[in-house]
Amino acid sequence: MALQTEQFNANILRNGEWVESRTGERISISAPASGVALGSIPALSQEEVNDAIQGAKDAQKIWKIRPIHERVDLLYAWADLLEERKEIIGELIMHEVAKPKKSAIGEVSRTADIIRHTADEALRLNGETLKGDQFKGGSSKKIALVEREPLGVVLAISPFNYPVNLAAAKIAPALVTGNTVVFKPATQGSLSGIKMVEALADAGAPEGIIQVVTGRGSVIGDHLVEHPGIDMITFTGGTTTGERISEKAKMIPVVLELGGKDPAIVLDDADLKLTASQIVSGAFSYSGQRCTAIKRVFVQDSVADQLVANIKELVEQLTVGSPEDDADITPVIDEKSAAFIQGLIDDALENGATLLSGNKRQGNLLSPTLLDDVTPAMRVAWEEPFGPVLPIIRVKDANEAISLSNQSDYGLQASIFTKDTDRAINIGKHLEVGTVHINAKTERGPDHFPFLGVKKSGLGVQGIKPSLLSMTRERVTVLNL
Repeated sequence: MALQTEQFNANILRNGEWVESRTGERISISAPASGVALGSIPALSQEEVNDAIQGAKDAQKIWKIRPIHERVDLLYAWADLLEERKEIIGELIMHEVAKPKKSAIGEVSRTADIIRHTADEALRLNGETLKGDQFKGGSSKKIALVEREPLGVVLAISPFNYPVNLAAAKIAPALVTGNTVVFKPATQGSLSGIKMVEALADAGAPEGIIQVVTGRGSVIGDHLVEHPGIDMITFTGGTTTGERISEKAKMIPVVLELGGKDPAIVLDDADLKLTASQIVSGAFSYSGQRCTAIKRVFVQDSVADQLVANIKELVEQLTVGSPEDDADITPVIDEKSAAFIQGLIDDALENGATLLSGNKRQGNLLSPTLLDDVTPAMRVAWEEPFGPVLPIIRVKDANEAISLSNQSDYGLQASIFTKDTDRAINIGKHLEVGTVHINAKTERGPDHFPFLGVKKSGLGVQGIKPSLLSMTRERVTVLNL
């Protein structure tokens, strides 16, 4: 289908003005599905990054003392504009990251809801009063006033797969609590992210409270995270990059949302039709390009044949094609990712896995691939594909499933399918993950739920209230009466 969106040669927002980079250099952005040029973004220098951070620092001195109701009103206005522009921004998301059209537009609407809920929750973020005589030996003449105050300048780094949703989920809590933001979108996804910031600017964002920086990671990446003007970093992306950020950030707070190898554990009493439906949806939506995608299935031997048959039937009903046509499976983000995914499939087949469906590739469009008889000796049992491939690993019992799950370097989420809720809860307590879903696919949300990973899946907690808390610190004033 022909591209309907005009090319968007974006500029960056610096101190309230949309400007070109002084370098004159730009990075071209093309559609993963068609290769058609979508536009370009400026490639900033380190000196321009310095200017952006200083601008955010100067603006924060004024922004932090603005009444909370004014900061909340800005978020409401921003959400309303995003809702008005959801078709335009959604279409850009669709082209830029090859997300099915309906999902792309839905991402913008969901983002507006997140912003509004963040504004509401911010109004309920209160401090507390502590009396000295609550502690043995303390004096009733001492009273502690505990308030929450902003950290300062927040560096928000967003991923390609949810270029609006996961960006706003960082920016909104930072701004409403009195921080200012330096926003670094993923290169692929930056056009959509900048369109989102345009709505924020048009909603009346004061000069300097949001600064956009784009460019080559090799030039500005480390410079950003090591900059002394940054007071907090919130990042969503790959584990390798997240580990590097954690090492370089040193003494400032960091929240990291990283990769996953989320298992679905299927016990012998599970509702196999429900289970198959949830697994296929969880594994293949947005072509598996989600940190919370189901990336391996541990199923007890006694029900494995029937479950696999049910999954195979559903996988073969998935449509493969373009995001404009709302295909279930669309091209992954680039050729490098497709080659990596194909390598995992090839390794599994060479080492004895059984191909049940898929293993067809045209450029960066891969058909949904279902692999049975996968063993721990295969790479696909451990490595995150971030693509449309699902390995089935047969186990003798729940203990084996728990053991294999916990051997992973990742610990984001897990699903357990069984009719015995008590058994599921008990198994969940033994899994080294941030969240366990019972009789449902792994997924982020609802967005006010805490969202976290352990081990190499992340650091810190996200979600609306946890994000507000992570972007503030306690200030204590002791009154001596």
